[in-house]
Amino acid sequence: MSRIEQTFAALRAHNKTGLVTFITAGDPGPDMTVPLMHALVAGGADVLELGVPFSDPMAEGPVIQRACERALKFGIGLPDVFNYVREFRQTNADTPVVLMGYANPIERIGPDAFIRCAKEAGADGAIVVDYPPEECEAFADAMRDNGLDMIFLLAPTSTVERVKQVARYGSGFSYYVSLKGVTGAGTIDTQDVAQRVAAIREHVSLPIGVGFGIRDAQTAKAVASVADAVVIGSRIIQELENTPKEQGPEAVRAFCAGIRAALDGQ
Repeated sequence: MSRIEQTFAALRAHNKTGLVTFITAGDPGPDMTVPLMHALVAGGADVLELGVPFSDPMAEGPVIQRACERALKFGIGLPDVFNYVREFRQTNADTPVVLMGYANPIERIGPDAFIRCAKEAGADGAIVVDYPPEECEAFADAMRDNGLDMIFLLAPTSTVERVKQVARYGSGFSYYVSLKGVTGAGTIDTQDVAQRVAAIREHVSLPIGVGFGIRDAQTAKAVASVADAVVIGSRIIQELENTPKEQGPEAVRAFCAGIRAALDGQ
């Protein structure tokens, strides 16, 4: 059982909703990533998504685009991302880390090298926005053979066939994108999310995390009533943008603690 599977099993056993948080590796500075990862865990995050900086993050809104641009100015790439995970693992052996990004950096080093390095560093899975399930069966199988989960995105526009493909090739959890558009955009219609998540569950037995548009405790709590986890990214990066760099870890810890308390009904 992977670390992600263990985490969601423990959440179910305690009747809790998971909190999945996203930051971009290297933002707001190369020395901040690992302290931020630990701060997110201290605030109650159950799974960490670590964004791999990329020059053309097509699914991202302006907030995460800016984070990528800042990280790229520092020259942050996949080797640095692996090093961050490796350093994080020195003092945290339990919290799952999912690498989130795009195909180009993976193709540059080769899928086999990516899987080998991710496993060696201590990562637990990957979300590759432009790897659709029908085109990466071999990659998903190789990930699973190495104890890594391949997590796919589903959207309001996903067909039943795409949902079935995610059920066939995905592992760990499925990520439902609650909005048409980019990250950080719009307002979630929780009733619509409930209906679409119910339809996904007809075919997908994996836990379902819901993201894109969750910005506060109230929204997180509403989504938690129908999801196994809530995913928050842009709002955390905004917190970093509005906080002096040295205060960033405490700011994101406090923000996540507020979300965690809402999810736990406190």
